Amino acid sequence: MRGHIVKRGKNSYTVVVSLGRDPETGKRKQHWQSVKGTKKDAERVLAEIQHNVNIGGFIRHSKMTVGEFLEQWLRDYAAVNTAPRTYERYQEIVRLHFIPALGSLPLVNLQPQHIQAYYAKALQSGRRNGKGGLAAITVYKHHRILFEALKYAVKQELLVRNVAVAVEPPRPKHREMTPLNPDEVRIFLNAAHETPYFSLFYTAIYTGLRRSELLGLRWCDIDLDLATLSVVQSMHQLRNGQYIVGQPKTKKGRRLVSLTPSSASVLRSHEANQQATRNLLGTPLLPTDSVFSYPDGRPLVPNSVSEAFQNLAKSVGITGRRFHDLRHTHATLMLRQGIHPKIVSERLGHSTVATTLDVYSHVLPGLQEAAARRFDEGLLQGTSTELPVASG
Repeated sequence: MRGHIVKRGKNSYTVVVSLGRDPETGKRKQHWQSVKGTKKDAERVLAEIQHNVNIGGFIRHSKMTVGEFLEQWLRDYAAVNTAPRTYERYQEIVRLHFIPALGSLPLVNLQPQHIQAYYAKALQSGRRNGKGGLAAITVYKHHRILFEALKYAVKQELLVRNVAVAVEPPRPKHREMTPLNPDEVRIFLNAAHETPYFSLFYTAIYTGLRRSELLGLRWCDIDLDLATLSVVQSMHQLRNGQYIVGQPKTKKGRRLVSLTPSSASVLRSHEANQQATRNLLGTPLLPTDSVFSYPDGRPLVPNSVSEAFQNLAKSVGITGRRFHDLRHTHATLMLRQGIHPKIVSERLGHSTVATTLDVYSHVLPGLQEAAARRFDEGLLQGTSTELPVASG
């Protein structure tokens, strides 16, 4: 296919590509596309269009802007294929960050350098309050969302290629998890004993359930005689205050978790106390009622749970911890006690054991040293003959 480049101004070019003649009218058809950048950028666009015309993958220039497309993606794809809380987050990022920065660009003119520049600016001054830049992990999440949106645009034949593929997102800094050690667990639970959240905190440490899974737990999901609980749903709260009950985070998230004798005892006492409170209020405790709730049965506010944990932890000198670190505490202590990673993975509801090994790789060196010692002890056990050792 023939084509040429016309210079329009400083860093501005027009790419013109011949598309042959219209079979009905016989008139010559051309595709005109503006390119901002260097002549090499224009030459690359020309070559790309010519290639796509030749292979039958050319998409006509559209006046749809990036902002219009992203709103369409939110409405037609994200709202249908993501959980309500995830959609709420996507909507916030698209409308508060992507559209102000990239929304006015024609979708077909979006180039890797536009996205790369957006990431650089976001890292430097991307906070909505104007006080500095966004964290690398936050900008990386922006990249994943934009990548998925543009992937959808390609499927819908609005774009020929996903330009986000050619962009290097910032590498998020590895955040060291800070689980509680056994002494801190004892100190924290002793302090929590007289608080309304004691049973919830205890169950979090002894099962590794996520906050949303704990709040979604119902009495019909627990069998105290068999000392098991079933994770079948999770509960989240949206920014408008609405509570959403949905499926666990992953397919493996739907699982059966065995309770320790002490955690089963704590839950049994919690059930008796909750039943007594409900009797005073004249509302019997039902099997479908939440295990962890306010006395009148209303669901707990997730952020209040996290805030209560942090305040209590700080009061006993345990700082720099999040509620989610109770999940890390459960996993780390189990692995250090020699529990097989596959069992830990199943208790946590990870999609694969590889995820568990990756997340808790910091625990493995110590486990390997212990395993090496046990290997030596196993070979020497029961034999009076010393094994040969290499000399010199």
